[in-house]
Amino acid sequence: MITSNIPKFIFKAPAVNLVQTCGMKFFKPPKQYNDVVIPEKPKLRFFDKVPQYPASIKPPKMQKKLKLMRGPELVHNTFLYKQYGIIATGGGRLRWGHFEMLRLRIGREMDTSRMFAIWRVDAPWQPVTKKGQGHRMGGGKGAVDHYVTPVKSGRVIVELGGKCEFLEVKDFLNDIAAKLPFKAMAISQEMLDKIKEKEISDEENNINPYTMKYCIQNNMGGCRNWLSPVDYKWFGKYH
Repeated sequence: MITSNIPKFIFKAPAVNLVQTCGMKFFKPPKQYNDVVIPEKPKLRFFDKVPQYPASIKPPKMQKKLKLMRGPELVHNTFLYKQYGIIATGGGRLRWGHFEMLRLRIGREMDTSRMFAIWRVDAPWQPVTKKGQGHRMGGGKGAVDHYVTPVKSGRVIVELGGKCEFLEVKDFLNDIAAKLPFKAMAISQEMLDKIKEKEISDEENNINPYTMKYCIQNNMGGCRNWLSPVDYKWFGKYH
């Protein structure tokens, strides 16, 4: 008979009296949307692919004007209905196909009996020229190929509201934002307020004196040799 030298311990569980108590549970009442008014046409309206000019005016041509996409949006950066929407976090251009993608997807996903959506950007208006493939340089500016709408960082693209919560629309708004030609995100009014409060708080409570602005203004490490004129204006925050 083989005996083990491992000591054997006997554990006795303490006696526990399980007493079930019943009580009343108070759930948070659902949010009321008595102040929300659904417009007569809740869906996004159709935008023309080409802007309509009078018959006597020849369609004009324009330069690239990258300044229309650089820097922050200072006007259309808040919600009118204080609910939900898609906001750009980087600059870029919207083509007519992006407008159609937004219009069709949002119109298919939202419940028009209790939701509505509005545009916060203009229809394509800036002409983009292009020369045919294989053409030599010179010979003047090319013909107008298509029209775009320039967008700056912080611009509200689409606003969605109604008798709904953010969780109902968050998934398909994020899916749409990922398909745009620039960085964008689905956001609610509460999230937008927290982001702006955090930016102000970080700037006021920053204890590091060597900020990007300080380094550029004092040419620390000869950084001015590697900067563009845009960096002197926005100090590396916007490109």
